Amino acid sequence: MKTNARAAYLDASVATASPARLLVMLLDRLVLDVQRGLEAQRQSDHEETHRHLTHAQDIVLELATSLRPEEFRGGYDLAALYGFLHRQLVMANVRKDAAMTDEVLTLVTDLCDTWRQVAVQSYAGTGALELGA
Repeated sequence: MKTNARAAYLDASVATASPARLLVMLLDRLVLDVQRGLEAQRQSDHEETHRHLTHAQDIVLELATSLRPEEFRGGYDLAALYGFLHRQLVMANVRKDAAMTDEVLTLVTDLCDTWRQVAVQSYAGTGALELGA
């Protein structure tokens, strides 16, 4: 029963979230997946590493495909960053390279923090946020 209540709460949270909040939620999950993948790599748990890093790859692909880079300054740079992150996640997984995963974790954590700050500043300033992702 607890699982159903949690799922219902998460579904409602996603359904009612603003685009900015959805982006931050997605990036939070990306950070979590990379953290979990890194921990699994450090424990030589290849199955868990693969599961978390491929989910992280899926998130990055979703971010990249939903991006409309022509609609905002820096959009093409962000698209290039998403491409780089995806390639690094694939290589970190294939090579079982914790150092590479750790570098990706630093980048996605910074990216998440940046979008969170943008969302907070935009909400405080206008109450809404138009994002290209």
